Amino acid sequence: MANKNPLQHQARKRFGQNFLVDHGVIRHIVRAIGPQTQDNIVEIGPGQGAITASLLEACPELNVVELDRDLIPILRVKFDRYPGFKINEADALKFDFSALADGKAPLRVVGNLPYNISTPLIFHLLEQRQSIKDMHFMLQKEVVLRLAAKPGDKNFGRLSVMAQYWCDIEDLFDVPPECFRPAPKVMSAIVRLVPHNELPHVAHSHEDLETVVKLAFSQRRKTLRNALKSLLDTLPEAQLCVDLGKRAEALDVADFVALSNQITALKQSL
Repeated sequence: MANKNPLQHQARKRFGQNFLVDHGVIRHIVRAIGPQTQDNIVEIGPGQGAITASLLEACPELNVVELDRDLIPILRVKFDRYPGFKINEADALKFDFSALADGKAPLRVVGNLPYNISTPLIFHLLEQRQSIKDMHFMLQKEVVLRLAAKPGDKNFGRLSVMAQYWCDIEDLFDVPPECFRPAPKVMSAIVRLVPHNELPHVAHSHEDLETVVKLAFSQRRKTLRNALKSLLDTLPEAQLCVDLGKRAEALDVADFVALSNQITALKQSL
């Protein structure tokens, strides 16, 4: 029996692995990122290095974060001629990305993110946004639509509000299933997130903003009056900055920030 090729790897369902194999799409992604020699790039989940190779051609120093131990020797062999290539064997959900920017340029984060960790990982990165210049992710199209959705859109929800509070978001282009091996059952898309240098709307308490948004969308068919009843019982409705007869999807980020600031002010006055 022939020995197993050490450079071959079977995609694992538990890691949500679907490897990008379309070279035209890879070039399109790299053009959208626009890597430069001086960039401080970190790639999350490089897989078998499809995008990694193109990034290294433009930016010879590159960090990658990979959890699958079987992929690490493949990556080491494939990119051993790049002295600036560094593998961080870690769970991206627990990884301290800000450490990679310590004393260096802000991070440019790139990744093909599995659906099951995409939302918590984005929020984990946003907690370290002071160290991040921009982020380019391949995600399920459904998640990208939610990230970029505007008020009134059926996809507009908690993820939209909180991500847009911290970032400018741009849905760049779709990536169909046949570009991967194995082919997923869903459409994917590339999204760009750029943390605001200065927040357009400043919440006095980020915790209160998160609570208001979470409650407002937890029962999205209800009016704000009913969805936020537990928070607003002590606030005179006539003094509120939003119409409580509306549903959550009718408010924009500025509305949510203004409402949460009123709630914060009330709490501080008690």
